[in-house]
Amino acid sequence: MAKVIVKEIDKIYENSFHAVKKVGFVAEDKEFVILVGPSGCGKTTTLRMIAGLETITRGEIFIGAKKVNNVLPKDRDIAMVFQNYALYPHMTVYDNMAFALKLRKFPKTEIDKIVKESAALLEIEDLLDRKPKQLSGGQRQRVALGRAIVRKPKVFLFDEPLSNLDAKLRVQMRAEISKLHKKLDTTIIYVTHDQVEAMTMADKMVVMKDGEIHQIDSPLDIYNNPVNLFVAGFIGSPSINQIQGKIIERSQKIFFDEGSFEVEIPKTDHLKKYINSEVTMGIRPEDIYDAEYDQMAEYPQKLEALCEVVEPMGNEFIVFLKTENSKITARLDPKKFPKIDEKMKISFDMKKALFFDLENEKRI
Repeated sequence: MAKVIVKEIDKIYENSFHAVKKVGFVAEDKEFVILVGPSGCGKTTTLRMIAGLETITRGEIFIGAKKVNNVLPKDRDIAMVFQNYALYPHMTVYDNMAFALKLRKFPKTEIDKIVKESAALLEIEDLLDRKPKQLSGGQRQRVALGRAIVRKPKVFLFDEPLSNLDAKLRVQMRAEISKLHKKLDTTIIYVTHDQVEAMTMADKMVVMKDGEIHQIDSPLDIYNNPVNLFVAGFIGSPSINQIQGKIIERSQKIFFDEGSFEVEIPKTDHLKKYINSEVTMGIRPEDIYDAEYDQMAEYPQKLEALCEVVEPMGNEFIVFLKTENSKITARLDPKKFPKIDEKMKISFDMKKALFFDLENEKRI
């Protein structure tokens, strides 16, 4: 297999639209790297440049030790799995999977062996005689995977392969692709706008916005230590609460003052230069508790908020609250159903609170 090195690549279209700006990252050999970000952030364009389907305006791409800027897609030893499956409708599953091998003039016996081994790996042996129109979305996706696997490429590229599937099937296919990665022991670069896919599947995440990379790290490190407000807000569902207020000092203690409530901050050294300054506090919904059940919080700080909406999820409640100045989303244990249009006491675990500069939105 192969390491992929992307070195400060740019993509500028003829209309001067700068779609990708100095994007650089490394996908180590056998690593699962996911490019994630909102629609239009440049992730698919980046993937297409790696595949050779888009020209590179500036920068370099290496697959293994070979620079591939001017290498044709068919000679890059990559396989790409597309969002719309891209199967040949007039061919059977077997012929779809065998097509690339036939083009390479593999012997028939070897083609048969490779196709059947790949079909067994994906558990689609009983579908080999069917045509794509006779398959479900999940089955078509497995065939698209199979067609990539038979080529035994150095690198697999996935362009939002699960976005056409229903929610239950997406969860199942996420697990299947993760298992497949371990079985094949190969390098994968995968594009998605779904941060749950990125969190659950990636060894390394590359978070993009407006054609630029904002952070590269493991999923948990990005979740726990986002570098700026965009990354904090994009990764995590429901999204992190963003509450504006002021850092104040009183009796040698430091507080976050939202205007209608104050909460003490336990770790303060990095905040001292922000005393009497406006900041944004980020606190994730799972770090907010019903004040009666905040024993799991490391540093609970109580306040009151009006309960506006409750979404019962079975294992938890998603509760939408408001204070005088802020909207707050909490994930609460279903021990007690909150009363809508009534004030309730909640606790913020301030050990988990994050703070961001109000102007540049960088983590403090």
